[in-house]
Amino acid sequence: MRKTLIIALSLTAGLALAGCSEKTQDHAEKTAEAVGQDVDNAVDGAAGKAGTAVDHAAGDAANAVGNAANDSAKAISSAVDKAEAAADRAGEKIEHGADKARQRVHEETAPDKH
Repeated sequence: MRKTLIIALSLTAGLALAGCSEKTQDHAEKTAEAVGQDVDNAVDGAAGKAGTAVDHAAGDAANAVGNAANDSAKAISSAVDKAEAAADRAGEKIEHGADKARQRVHEETAPDKH
């Protein structure tokens, strides 16, 4: 794109200069070169800004993924803790029920009851 624009500007300047004096032609040539350089600098600046924006967006996306992974790990850890606590409570209830059953069996089968 830059080369096309520079060529178009050069051709336009060349045609316009065909009927001008040498001093005018030199001045116009320098002006055309300056315009070409300005266009080149503008394109380079825009490309640099676009690259920076892409870098920032990629960094932001990576941070978001990292944060989501951390949040997921915390949620999973919390769920595991709750499941362990529930399993402990269930085990205690089973143990308590087994103790009651043993006690009742013992009471029902004690020699003094018969």
